[in-house]
Amino acid sequence: MKAPMHTSAAVIASLVSDPSRSAMLTVMLDGRYHAAGELAQTAGVQPQTASFHLTKLTEAGLIAVEKQGRHRYYGIAGPEVARVMESLLSIAPPAPIKSLRQATEDQALRYARTCYDHLAGSLGVRLTQCLVGRGILAEGDGGFDVTTEGEAFLGRFGVDIDGAKRKRRSFSQKCLDWSERRHHLAGALGHALLERLMELGWVERNPHSRAVKLTAKGRVGLRESLALDMDVEEGVG
Repeated sequence: MKAPMHTSAAVIASLVSDPSRSAMLTVMLDGRYHAAGELAQTAGVQPQTASFHLTKLTEAGLIAVEKQGRHRYYGIAGPEVARVMESLLSIAPPAPIKSLRQATEDQALRYARTCYDHLAGSLGVRLTQCLVGRGILAEGDGGFDVTTEGEAFLGRFGVDIDGAKRKRRSFSQKCLDWSERRHHLAGALGHALLERLMELGWVERNPHSRAVKLTAKGRVGLRESLALDMDVEEGVG
C-alpha cells in the first residue's frame, strides 16, 4: 500500500517544479523585491503568464508582495523558503551553459552570492569553514554555536550579536550551498555578518544579479583578520 503524500507538500512541489516559477524564485533568492515585468523577462514568459505564476506563488505563501502606488514588487517570503530553494538547487542537475555571458554569470554566482540575506558560494563556505577552524564557531547538528572567544572576536569585528539573537528567526543555522555542496552560515548571524562585510566595503552587491563581489579591500581584510586568502580562488574580479 502506498503511503499518501502530504497534500501541502504536493502543492508546494508542483509549484516549484514549474520551470517559469522556479526561475522567478531563483532570481528572488537575492533577498530583494522585483517588479513583475523583470521576473517575466527572466522566466521568458509573457507578463500575463508571469502574473498568473506570481499569484499562485503568493497564495501558497512562497513569496510576499510589496505595493508602491500602482506597482507591485515580489520577493521571497522568508529564509525558510530560500533554504528550501537552495537545497533543491544543490541536488538539481546544472543548467546548460549556452553563451559566454551565462558562463561568466555562473562563475560569479559560484564564487560569491547572496542566499536570501546571507553569504553563499565559495566565499560563504570558505568563510564559514574559517570561522569554525579558528574556534569562532562550533559546528553542531542543526547549526553553529558561537564560542566565548567567538563572541569576543565578532564583537570586535563590529557584528551585533545581541541584536541578531533578538530576531524572531533562527540565530546561526546551517544552509546547504548548492554550488559547493557544503554548509554556509545562515540565520540572523549570517545576515548580520554579511551586513558588516558590506559596511566595511569588503563585499559589494551586484545591482543586476545576486552575485556578490569581493573587493580588493575585502581580500586584504580577510587575510589580515582571519588569515583567509581568497586570491587563489578562480573568479576574483
